[in-house]
Amino acid sequence: MGREDVAMDTEAAFHYDTSNAFFKLWLDPSMTYSCAYFATGSESLEEAQMAKLDRAFDWVQLQRGQRLLDIGCGWGAAAERASERYGAQVVGLTVSEQQFEIARGRERPELPLSYRLEGWETYRDPCDVIVSFGAFEHFKAAHYDAFFARCRELLPEGGRMLIQTITIGKPSTSFKLFRYAHFLRKEIYPGAELPPPELVVSHARLGGFELLKAESLRPHYVLTLDAWLANLEANRESAIAVTSEEMYAKNVRYLKGASEYHRTGETNVYHFLFSAV
Repeated sequence: MGREDVAMDTEAAFHYDTSNAFFKLWLDPSMTYSCAYFATGSESLEEAQMAKLDRAFDWVQLQRGQRLLDIGCGWGAAAERASERYGAQVVGLTVSEQQFEIARGRERPELPLSYRLEGWETYRDPCDVIVSFGAFEHFKAAHYDAFFARCRELLPEGGRMLIQTITIGKPSTSFKLFRYAHFLRKEIYPGAELPPPELVVSHARLGGFELLKAESLRPHYVLTLDAWLANLEANRESAIAVTSEEMYAKNVRYLKGASEYHRTGETNVYHFLFSAV
């Protein structure tokens, strides 16, 4: 792994290595940290997160015995679901030591499931399916071609890949949005870049993938963010105790802003389904 890749991994892990105890206070019990799917709006956050995962695994047509790679697996819920419910042979990758600590606790002898403290840059084992929930926005645009090239190397022809990522939404010249984006890059997700959805698709095509389906989950992310914010605010004192008042305030600002800009459509979140060609 080169110096540039190490720097990118460090940036990606910055937010997630804050404190497992902190994230447990406001994520759902599965510790899934990406947009959920509320089919009716009456689901609990955990139910909506599992619905999102099942919807994604349906899109990739996940079958028992298939080898699935989860890039940016977080605390491991999606990989565990794929192995436990669908019988897939799963490897989850994370560059966060805090996430890896919890994820590897999900491994058990009866499941074909393993987690690695590793980035996609060095991963070489072939797979049948790739999923990635909320990791792509941490990749700089300069690395998109390398990312898709690596994924294409790992998949057979016709192999499916689903990417869930936050993107730029409708055109906006809002200084308020610009200031919020600067805050995110400085205080929450150093180095993160939000691409327009067209850029994701164009780089995937150049990397040997065909777009099969794309769906905006923007209204679902508003509900997800609002649920996270409510949980965090309800646990204010505990959150400050395990981190600091400054860290609590930064994350409240982050969640409120993300909800606002997804509500206005100035930012968006997509599921992209690709097939290797």
